[in-house]
Amino acid sequence: MAANILDRFKENTEEKVIDTSKKVRVGIIGTGWIADAHMASYLKQPDVEIVAGADLVEGKAEAFFKKHGVEAKCYGSHKEMLDDESLKLDAVSVCTYNRTHAECAIYALKKGVNVMLEKPMCVTIEEAAEIIKAEKESGKVLSIGFQPRLDENMKMIKKIVDSGVLGKIYYIQTGGGRRRGIPTPFGTTFIEDKTAGLGALGDIGCYSLDMVLNAIGYPKPLTVSGYKSNFFGIRPDYYPTHPEYADKFEVDDFAAAFVRLEGDIILDFRIAWAMNMDTPGDTIILGTEGGLRIPSTECWNGTVGGPMKLYHEVCGQQTETEIPIIKTSESLFDLKIRSFLDAVKNGTPAPVPSSQIIYNQAILDGIFKSAEAGHEIEITIPEF
Repeated sequence: MAANILDRFKENTEEKVIDTSKKVRVGIIGTGWIADAHMASYLKQPDVEIVAGADLVEGKAEAFFKKHGVEAKCYGSHKEMLDDESLKLDAVSVCTYNRTHAECAIYALKKGVNVMLEKPMCVTIEEAAEIIKAEKESGKVLSIGFQPRLDENMKMIKKIVDSGVLGKIYYIQTGGGRRRGIPTPFGTTFIEDKTAGLGALGDIGCYSLDMVLNAIGYPKPLTVSGYKSNFFGIRPDYYPTHPEYADKFEVDDFAAAFVRLEGDIILDFRIAWAMNMDTPGDTIILGTEGGLRIPSTECWNGTVGGPMKLYHEVCGQQTETEIPIIKTSESLFDLKIRSFLDAVKNGTPAPVPSSQIIYNQAILDGIFKSAEAGHEIEITIPEF
């Protein structure tokens, strides 16, 4: 019986053939640590030519390309690079800190360049609306860096929901976190407001939200009651080698929210960079015909922590079906870059479209604003 249930979620896959007759000319904006992952993935693609990079820190872009053995033109800002029409850029990866995601993405789109924008999309819902406005006016591809949804286990969650086996979805519990995991090995850009804007909410909270929102079709968020704290980030003893970081910590290291979604769905959410627990709990999707438990991970890494379990009835008998872990043969980051390039070359929709992620951003923004206000607020999506 379990095998028959699992067969309902199978699909055929075909090996893709990459056309190398036309190279995609790529520039990288921001050459910090996440840019290393972008570079590594681009170098694996047979139809990519990396031609330029930009960073505000003098000499940083040059050192970045030298490290990767790539010859490219270097610039002191994204504007200088994008204004150089001799580059004939087809696409850019925006790998800057959160606060500058919007300005870099908007400028690139207005210059007629396709954009791979790292997560989170930006910091505020107003910025997200401006990005989408520029995207629509440009007609270019804008994809957001949510590679976890390309994991086969994440796809399975959506297949299960789409199959109807859960019935009408009415409640979701989700989130994740780390017992200790404030990301400061690369300095303080993740923890200062002037660079990050959002803490755990923007860094890993956006992934957790995407896992469930994508599965249920990204319904519009309506209201949110949010909470955030920073009890760990402001403690000097958290950073044995850099106690001064405590004075620079200005974002959230924990957040929680109760969100009402269109379709009479409740979303119970929590996320943490640091807490006195190994996990805030498994993800649970409850429907009128069945329920799905998605095991958490100790350090939220974009997939599931073990075999999922489907709770349902068969011939009047309550039963459980275990969904085995599916191994994704390719790097999720490589799949993210490849899917973006395919959209650019083929003129197909963005693999992770802004029309969905604006709702993700609206929830992050709503949690922040509700927490600041101390009460529930309505979520308003700006027109663009």
